[in-house]
Amino acid sequence: MSFIHILAEVAPHAEAEAHGAAGGGGVGEIFKTFHVETPFFVSQVVSFLIVAFLLKKFAFGPIQAMLEQRKSRIAEGEANLVRIQQQLADSEKHTAEAIAKANSEAQRLVNEAKESAAAFSEQKSQEAIASAQQILVKAEAAARAEREQIAADLKREFGRLVTATTAQVTGKVLNADDQKRINDEALATVEA
Repeated sequence: MSFIHILAEVAPHAEAEAHGAAGGGGVGEIFKTFHVETPFFVSQVVSFLIVAFLLKKFAFGPIQAMLEQRKSRIAEGEANLVRIQQQLADSEKHTAEAIAKANSEAQRLVNEAKESAAAFSEQKSQEAIASAQQILVKAEAAARAEREQIAADLKREFGRLVTATTAQVTGKVLNADDQKRINDEALATVEA
């Protein structure tokens, strides 16, 4: 039954009460003018307060808590992304240093080989040149192997970090297929 229907039923009683009352101040006259019955008014206020309390407790509260959780997870994901970028920059720096060191060592070895070749006779000179070339090939092979090892380590670490970040950001436990797919996509992006 709606509020208007209730007022329509109560109106004749309220009118009789209004004529019977000898005054009652401003609030009483307003209640009489609008045919507001105190019991009905109080019950509606109580009903409103109960509904408001239930909405706050069971609807708005959990939604607000969930939004705060998501906000904190996003902030954590951003912090992890910054940390991963720093680690990637550090890895690239170490790789560049290792390559420069290997090239410097190879150059030093070549220079030593040339100096010793000039000091020996023609036969020793030929042996020194052959030796220097072998050293250069070995140094280049060692540098290449070291670069490949560093690149493999970097790819593996980058894949692990991307997988861990993806798992944290999405909140999903990744299976082996998901991890492999994410690693392959991340490595393809880095290599391109």
